[in-house]
Amino acid sequence: MDTPSELNEIVLPQPVVGPLTRSAIFLVLCVREDDDAYARLRAFCADLSSLIRAVEFRDVEAGLTCVAGFGSGAWDKLFGAPRPAELHPFQEIRSGGRHAISTPGDILFHIRAKRIDLCFELAMQIMDAIGDVVSVADEVHGFRYFDDRDVMGFVDGTENPRGDAARAAAIVGDEDPAFAGGSYVIVQKYIHDLKAWNALPVEMQEKIIGRRKLSDIELSDADKPAYAHNALTNIEENGRQLQILRDNMPFGRPGHGEFGTYFIGYCHTPRVTETMLQNMFVGNPPGTYDRLLDFSRPVTGSLYFVPTGTFLDNVSPDAPVAAAEKDPEPPSAAFSATFAALRDTSLKIGSLKGEKE
Repeated sequence: MDTPSELNEIVLPQPVVGPLTRSAIFLVLCVREDDDAYARLRAFCADLSSLIRAVEFRDVEAGLTCVAGFGSGAWDKLFGAPRPAELHPFQEIRSGGRHAISTPGDILFHIRAKRIDLCFELAMQIMDAIGDVVSVADEVHGFRYFDDRDVMGFVDGTENPRGDAARAAAIVGDEDPAFAGGSYVIVQKYIHDLKAWNALPVEMQEKIIGRRKLSDIELSDADKPAYAHNALTNIEENGRQLQILRDNMPFGRPGHGEFGTYFIGYCHTPRVTETMLQNMFVGNPPGTYDRLLDFSRPVTGSLYFVPTGTFLDNVSPDAPVAAAEKDPEPPSAAFSATFAALRDTSLKIGSLKGEKE
């Protein structure tokens, strides 16, 4: 697969960094295992930008965008060598009764717009083009809830980086020159026990989240417990905060009693998001796990690399050069050692529901 530098082209990222929208569709697909399927998908990748433009032009003010990401297992068969330096399968985490599950997914489409009908139309056109060579692992239609709140009643995404800070957090730079302009994305579909959550006093909810429910003001360090969600997801290295770019969306089916949040986090390295999840599910220090997980559980989990738009435009339908065969590795030795030591641990910490683990 030719890289943009070899083609002497300007590298244009996919629209990872952009304004929040009112609607989104998250479409996770698995590729059917035959050579024709991968050839069809390579041809589709080269035509994707044209398809997006055709749907977007129906209402250019609605801000329709689509980001396509590819999982570790599909990358080599679709694109061959080279491959992104830190692309690997989602690392599941078990601790006590908590489980960050890893689920199948070869391709992620993150479709966003001010109007759900445009998202729907693009998703329909994508499936019309490739539906016979893929199966749908998950499909979620998200919506913006009041003043950017989740269905649990708290504002979501207050500390998202903006502008240049968002690009620095989300976009790969010179650390992996062949894939500069790309991004890593982790997605999880969380289901909430709203009845149990709403039975909690607001003061306890605020301690779990680390913010005031009405005003969205962050709790002071004196009032914020170590298990607060925003305490555990605040990652620092050498005194510098490491950030990710989130675009979470509420979803639900009230008639089925289903209420949730679709977590999606972009970063120039998957290590930051993985560290956040480790802190949430295990605790930092171990035992101070995120008490939000007593009321919310992930039912999916997968990791993808988002190549640049330029990369996709130049995909050839021909079979790629095979990537070197090797087992996928976690992104760093330090993280691997910590992860191995902490997974499958039983912390024996009672939950806020009064259950013993």
